[in-house]
Amino acid sequence: MTAARHPNSAGSDDFEKPRTSYFKSPPLDVSVAFPQATPASVFPPCTSDYYHFDDLLTPEEQALRINVRQCMEKEVAPIMTKYWEKAEFPFQVIPKLGALRIAGGTIKGYDCPGLSITGSAIATAEVARVDASCSTFILVHSSLAMLTIGLCGSEEQKHSYLPSLAKFETVACWALTEPDYGSDASALKTTATKVEGGWILEGQKRWIGNSTFADLLVIFARNTSTNQINGFIVKKDAPGLQATKIENKIGLRIVQNGDIIMRKVFVPDSDRLPGVNSFQDTNKVLAVSRVMVAWQPIGISMGVYDICHRYVKERKQFGAPLAAFQLIQQKLVQMLGNVQAMFLVGWRLCKLYESGKMTPGHASLGKSWITVKARETAALGRELLGGNGILSDFLVAKAFCDLEPIYTYEGTYDINTLVTGREVTGLASFKPAASSTRSRL
Repeated sequence: MTAARHPNSAGSDDFEKPRTSYFKSPPLDVSVAFPQATPASVFPPCTSDYYHFDDLLTPEEQALRINVRQCMEKEVAPIMTKYWEKAEFPFQVIPKLGALRIAGGTIKGYDCPGLSITGSAIATAEVARVDASCSTFILVHSSLAMLTIGLCGSEEQKHSYLPSLAKFETVACWALTEPDYGSDASALKTTATKVEGGWILEGQKRWIGNSTFADLLVIFARNTSTNQINGFIVKKDAPGLQATKIENKIGLRIVQNGDIIMRKVFVPDSDRLPGVNSFQDTNKVLAVSRVMVAWQPIGISMGVYDICHRYVKERKQFGAPLAAFQLIQQKLVQMLGNVQAMFLVGWRLCKLYESGKMTPGHASLGKSWITVKARETAALGRELLGGNGILSDFLVAKAFCDLEPIYTYEGTYDINTLVTGREVTGLASFKPAASSTRSRL
C-alpha cells in the first residue's frame, strides 16, 4: 500500500503537481470581478452637496473647489488604492499638488496663496474627498509647518523658506508629539540647550507625518534655561538627526509617519523661531490647523457618500438596484444628512475665525463632533456596500480606516471635548484629582 503524498510534493499525477500557477496570474481588475460596481479609481461626480453649499462660497472659492476636485479625481484617484495598500507615498503627485497653489493656505505674501480660511478649508475637503492621506500630507506641510513659520518666524526665515514650500519644491513636517507625551504635549521632554552660535537639540518625537523625507522639520523643544517651549527649523541632513518610518498602520497608510531621534543636533541661531517662547504660542497654529482638520472628515464623508450613491444605483440584488430598497434609502439619506450638518458646522467655524470670534472651544467642538459623525457615515457606507465594503478598491474601507487616526490626532475626541467643557463651565478637568486618604487605603 502506497503512502499518500502531500498535494505539493513531487509526483507524476496531476493531483500531486504543485499548484503554484494559481498565484502567478496578475490580479483581476476589480471592474471585471464586479461588473455592477465601478471602483473608486474612476471617481463619481459630487452628489453630496445637497443643500447647494456652493452658494455660500465666493466665486474665487468656487473656482478653487473645482480646480482641486478635478486634479484629485484625475491625478490621484487612479493610483491611491495601490499606494495605500503598499503604504508608500506617490512622490510623482507632489508637483501636481504644488500647481494647485493651496500650500500656505491663508499666509499672505512670500509666494503663498493668501486664501481665505474658507477657501483653504474647501481645498482641504476636496483633497480628502478623494484621498485622506494626501490631505494629511498637505495639512502637516501647510497648516502646521508653514503656518508656524508664517506666524512665528522672522522676516528672514519667511523669505528664506516659505516660497519654496508654497510651491512644494521643498517639503516640511511638524514635530511636537513625543513617545511619552501625546495628549499631554505641553510636558514634552526634548531639550534645547544654548551654545555658542546656536542650540543643541536632544530627544525624541513620534508620529511625525512627512518626517522620513521632509527637507525641513519644525521641532519643538524645552529650553533648558527658561524651561519654556521654543521652536526650531531643522534641516533634514543635520548631523545627529534620524527619522524612521512607523510600520503597520491601519489608516492613512500613504502618509509616512516617523519616529525622530535627535542626538546633539546643532541648530544655528538663525533657525530658532523667535515667535515661539511658550506652549501657548503653538496654540496660535493649532487653532487654525484644528479647523483644517475638521474639514478633512467632511471631505472624506462627501467622498464616501458619492461612492455609495453611485454604487447602490449600479448594484442589483433580487432583480432590482439596491437603491430601490427602503433600508438602503434610509441609510443613504442618513449619510447625506450627516454631510450637510458637518459642512454647516465647518463653514460656521471658518466664519467665526474670519470675524475674530472663534475660541479654542469652538474649534475643539467642531473637530470632535465632525469626526464622530464622519465615523458614523463611513460605517453606514460600509453596510451599504456589503462584501465590497471591505475592499479598498471601493474607497469606503479605506476611508473607514483613514478616519481612525484623524479621530485621534490634533486632539483626541476626549481631549477636545474637555477643551470645550472647560470653556463652557470655567472648570478644567484634564488631570485626575489628587488621591484622597480614603482612596489610598
